[in-house]
Amino acid sequence: MQIVQAPRASAILYGILTARRENYPWLLPANICPIVPITFLKARTPFELVDISARTLHMDLERAEALIRKRRFGGLLYAHTYGEPSTPNEFFESIRQISPETLIIDDRCLCVPDLQAEPANQADVQLYSTGYAKIVDLGFGGYAFMRDDMDYQAARLAFDPQAHEEIERSYKQAIAHQTEFVYQDCDWLDTRPPAVSWQAYTRQIETGLAKSLERRARLNEIYAKNIPVEIQLPGGFQTWRFNIRVKNKQSVLDRIFSAGLFASSHYASLAGILDRHRAPQAAALAAAVINLFNDHHFTADQAEQACKIILENLA
Repeated sequence: MQIVQAPRASAILYGILTARRENYPWLLPANICPIVPITFLKARTPFELVDISARTLHMDLERAEALIRKRRFGGLLYAHTYGEPSTPNEFFESIRQISPETLIIDDRCLCVPDLQAEPANQADVQLYSTGYAKIVDLGFGGYAFMRDDMDYQAARLAFDPQAHEEIERSYKQAIAHQTEFVYQDCDWLDTRPPAVSWQAYTRQIETGLAKSLERRARLNEIYAKNIPVEIQLPGGFQTWRFNIRVKNKQSVLDRIFSAGLFASSHYASLAGILDRHRAPQAAALAAAVINLFNDHHFTADQAEQACKIILENLA
């Protein structure tokens, strides 16, 4: 395995896409972070969004396999919803047999960052992030373990932080209004060489991870104890943030914010925004899920207050 490091995980993804001299579309889950398909747009690589499974909350693997059996795809990017760590290695192996030329990226950006490649992982690329709001938030950084024989060319593009802010504002607006996102290329992607060596970077990750997991465990204990178990997502989904599903999501969020607290609402279905397909399961999850903070932005007292508000406002 080769190790690749960059200022952010999307810069690595861009380098992978532009190194492939073909134009077959890729399959992405409909509930992916918007910056992923926007990276595909920048790399001029077509993609198709696949709905998630109501059972697993991850990409619908049966649907993805059926599509790959029908026609050729350049690759498949599998993402771990809310950082749930299980890896569908049997599925990756079956895709390898059906279509050996289809590249498989295991996007683990919301998972606990591992500093060794998973030996059993059948993907061609295992991609991690230590950027903003990740489990280890260094404010920068992405890295990947990839097959030794894979073509990869680190990009060197002009970068304008304001262009990045504008892209973020633009896609958030499209999601909020459920309108089509129209991509206009600009210098939004940071591809500068890494500011620190791999050794220094991994030391920062190790230090940050210990603190992060300890804090998350402490706040998760408060949430798990105070919130009805039937609205909690299963344990594997609860490391990145603590996730609940409610029938009256917007009113609960409004009450949380009006109390001077905050929570988040990831991840919207991008079907109809970044492609023309429908993804009813991704839309249903997005309509019900609230992500409660369990990182350094939140205290135990705030977590207790959030629980009280949720209990008082359950539909």
